[in-house]
Amino acid sequence: MSPILRLRDTSVSYLRDGELVPAVRGVNLSLDAGETLGLAGESGCGKTTLAMSVLHLLPRSARLDGEVLLDGHDVRTLSWGELRAARWSSASVVFQGAMHALNPVRSIGAQIAEPMRLHEGKQSESRLRERIAELLEQVELPVRRVDAHPHELSGGQRQRVMIAMALACGPRLLIADEPTTALDVVVQSQILELLGRLVSERDIALMMISHDLSVLSSSCSELAVMYQGELVEQGPTDRVMADPGHEHSRALAAAFPTVGDSRFRFAPAGTRPSEEASSAEPGSALLAARGVSVNFGSGDGIHAVREVNLEVADNEILALVGQSGSGKTTLARTLLGLQRPSSGRVLFDGAELATSTRGLRRYRGQVQLVLQDPTGALNPRHTVYEAVAEGLRIHGATSDERDRVTEALEAAELRPAESFFARFPHELSGGQRQRVVIAGALVLRPSVLVADEPVASLDATVRGEILALLLRLRVERGLSTLVITHDLGLAWTIADRVAVMYQGHIVEEGEVEQVLLNPAHDYTRTLLAAVPSLREQPATER
Repeated sequence: MSPILRLRDTSVSYLRDGELVPAVRGVNLSLDAGETLGLAGESGCGKTTLAMSVLHLLPRSARLDGEVLLDGHDVRTLSWGELRAARWSSASVVFQGAMHALNPVRSIGAQIAEPMRLHEGKQSESRLRERIAELLEQVELPVRRVDAHPHELSGGQRQRVMIAMALACGPRLLIADEPTTALDVVVQSQILELLGRLVSERDIALMMISHDLSVLSSSCSELAVMYQGELVEQGPTDRVMADPGHEHSRALAAAFPTVGDSRFRFAPAGTRPSEEASSAEPGSALLAARGVSVNFGSGDGIHAVREVNLEVADNEILALVGQSGSGKTTLARTLLGLQRPSSGRVLFDGAELATSTRGLRRYRGQVQLVLQDPTGALNPRHTVYEAVAEGLRIHGATSDERDRVTEALEAAELRPAESFFARFPHELSGGQRQRVVIAGALVLRPSVLVADEPVASLDATVRGEILALLLRLRVERGLSTLVITHDLGLAWTIADRVAVMYQGHIVEEGEVEQVLLNPAHDYTRTLLAAVPSLREQPATER
């Protein structure tokens, strides 16, 4: 029996300025029913382009060469009608970023029904409702949410809707493009378990795309690694992870720390910490919450933060961890003076946070925010220089603007700074954009950074570089940092202390080794159990 998917010397090039630029070069692989293939690699390596070629979902500027056989038919030779029929029914895609992929003004039931209406002809409304209910049950969503809209669902629920849509027409191949990016570890674990169960129950093939080897190694039986458009390594996951043969495979594996492994403690991407970084000691409390609560609505409204006591010490990195909806971001907004507490106090350097406009502006010069999504944080029409100088102009500190912007860019390791002045965000890589955001926070020479998921959207090796940068800023500038994250590996790598937040409460707090190696609270243990790990044989078995 022929495989569901077979690629033979598949190549993709894009026409740019009259020339063909190769994106994928000579890929060969196959995928059978019941198999799960993980396609790993960093942004720009060609993995998404390769996956989209399976259903010819490529822009007009793309040229597809070689063979792409789906159920034995080469998609390059299919007519428009045949290709349209193959989409959803032979193969379907779970796209990255469910909030952007779903229609915000249509109910989830209507969106799940759409591919069935388009591809399976007319059927009774009662039968359609039955099938929608079956799909919702399969992806473990309550049937009562059928009339809900995307904004009324959590990130994990929206991802389940995307999976239900992909399964609607009974495809034999499911392509999942970064299906767990930006999801917290518990929801990520649930989505991966769901995909594995669907492969087993429906006897379908799954191609999962990710830059995170820990996700792929814990959920896929086969692993293929792409680098600069080529497939550089392929084989059973256990073998590839136990003894990676290519340098890039080893780099990807080393970029994701293992909680409890001392090699990754204060050492992004597997490098050893400097003595200076290791010996830095936290000082007295610089930023503190005292009995802070934040409620939304009146009466029995939403209690987002409940009587939180938290301190960020001078010269300290504190990780605030928890699932989406636990109250982390609301607490951070309150510490930044962007949200008034319903009760309790916020203190900076021993003094209560001002409430006047002038006082808050002065305070925000000392406590700066680094946003999660650098693309969304930067104005696409502003140059790098304008983006970094904006804070100085708001605070009226423009007398030495050029020198301060240069200093901030250099501190964020964008060197030489002048070469970045005139560039726009779309001309930068993801890591460079994140460094510009960090430079924009540094330009006011703050005492505290509040970093909200600072590496969630970045590739493996770039993630390590940004974490190393945060460590160096602590050493060189004595900069305290509150890192908000659902990534316990990040907390293990760079934090001095960790605070665990659950349903608005801080349920556990202490030194990183104490909390992550000997957790006292059940919720902390749940978070740790959900963290995917690289499947690797012990050294004695190699």
